[in-house]
Amino acid sequence: MNERVDVGRDVEVDIAVVGAGPGGMAAAVAARSAGRSVVVLDEQPRPGGQIYRGIENATPALRGVLGTDYAAGAAPVDALRASGAHYVPGAAVWQITRERELHYLQDGAARRLRAGRVILCMGAIERPMPMPGWTLPGVMTAGAAQILLKSSAVAPAGPVALAGCGPLLYLLAWQLRRAGVPVRAVIDTTDWRAYARALPLLPGALREWRLLAKGMRLLAALRGDGTAVYGGAQALAVEGDEAARAIRFIAGGRAHRVDASLILLHQGVVPNTHASMALRAAHRWDDAQLCWVPVTHETGELAGLPGVFVAGDGAGIIGAQACAVSGRIAGLAAAGNHAAPAEIAALLASLRRTRAARRYLDRLFRPLPSLRVPADDVIVCRCEEVTAGELRRLVRAGCEGPNQMKAFTRCGMGPCQGRQCAVTVSELIAAERGVPVEQVGHLRIRPPLKPITLGELAT
Repeated sequence: MNERVDVGRDVEVDIAVVGAGPGGMAAAVAARSAGRSVVVLDEQPRPGGQIYRGIENATPALRGVLGTDYAAGAAPVDALRASGAHYVPGAAVWQITRERELHYLQDGAARRLRAGRVILCMGAIERPMPMPGWTLPGVMTAGAAQILLKSSAVAPAGPVALAGCGPLLYLLAWQLRRAGVPVRAVIDTTDWRAYARALPLLPGALREWRLLAKGMRLLAALRGDGTAVYGGAQALAVEGDEAARAIRFIAGGRAHRVDASLILLHQGVVPNTHASMALRAAHRWDDAQLCWVPVTHETGELAGLPGVFVAGDGAGIIGAQACAVSGRIAGLAAAGNHAAPAEIAALLASLRRTRAARRYLDRLFRPLPSLRVPADDVIVCRCEEVTAGELRRLVRAGCEGPNQMKAFTRCGMGPCQGRQCAVTVSELIAAERGVPVEQVGHLRIRPPLKPITLGELAT
């Protein structure tokens, strides 16, 4: 095996890891501990993924704003740097073959890498939140705002309103407040009925009571700072002509309107499955998390595709700490370490405990149907400006699935390649047809996974 890998030309390595978030870093360190040669292809300039983005360059002041969970990312980044894995920054993987050949762009040139095993740690992307006004300038996702804060220490200057559901909504509001940003309101779509539905799963979630306690502390801190927090919000819509100026909604049986020049939307995340779908791996609809997930064996190896593993949130949303556990499992399994079965078994047990808490959160923060499958006049596909009404009309005309819909409307063919509409399209078609989402299927993903120019391809 090679200790040093020249990635400037076609090479072969034991294990290639795609992505350097918590899962990717843990997978690389585990595989290196088993003596395998490892290359980590990361689209970002430094390791950390979204959760620990920019941790190596973060000032003490920024770490203080973002909190102790963010600062804890320094340790896994240091472990990756010290592991001997060859870290390749700025590497955008645009094709992966079933023969474990990876094609990626770096510094304007197309490069190729062959691996004995591949571990996909592609993380998650934010769930679409189609609602009236969501395409206006001044409307962003919460994740996008957090990226700016972490990578460039850039915070909004004007008043902000956050709307949707999920833990990130409160975490980001707390971080923005600590950064001195005026947060007008947190508008949560979770109501008392969601708490009642999630109650039977609370005993399992209490095994991870620290996570629940952290959420309660964030909420208490926001209320203590005077931030308005609305629960059970419905009928959300962003107001504005050429840019967002307010968000209106109904909560507590009353109509509300919050003025804000920046509206941050969030209703959870879904696995980034573009790479696993492009490999034609089997996927199933997870009705608890309302998303497509790859079908894998216990260690993360894709069913029917030996030698290719998926770890972290790309195999189902589990959270940062559990992603690291999942990555270590995949790294040890991919390395074929015969001394590892006992450790893998212990790690799997830990993962099961974490997933018990996750099931509670999934049920509690289940997005509203009206914010997943919107009214007719709302745009679903932002790239091609296709409305929900047009999609419904075509379903009534006989369109049965998202790939046929793509042919009719170009929905999912824009620059985002369906990342902002694919889940919505599948759910909308299923709802209109009155059938399960799994019966409708998902968009067929083809390379390139990332835009590539003819000049780059020619290299």
